[in-house]
Amino acid sequence: MLKLAKLPDRTPVRITIAVSPELNGKLAAYAALYRAAYGSAEPVAELIPYMLEGFLDADKGFAKARKDVAEAPVVPPPPKRLGRPPRTVAAAPPAVPEPASGGDPVLPIT
Repeated sequence: MLKLAKLPDRTPVRITIAVSPELNGKLAAYAALYRAAYGSAEPVAELIPYMLEGFLDADKGFAKARKDVAEAPVVPPPPKRLGRPPRTVAAAPPAVPEPASGGDPVLPIT
């Protein structure tokens, strides 16, 4: 077995977002400071993934929530019922009382 594990999938996923003009200005300022600090100009679009990764890695609440979800027991979904749905039985109409003397039926007053 090699010391180096198999490399993970490195296929980039493209995400398009819209930002406010204020945030765009901050990102441009950050890119300018990056260029001054490292002597290399990088486009904002190249810096953002590393900024997001650093933000998520530093978020302790996010790390705890992910850990809690990963440790939660997995409950399988209930089995799906196959076939037709159960039939509902219609209520029987109210009974009409029979007359005691054999005449016309007595209808209830509603």
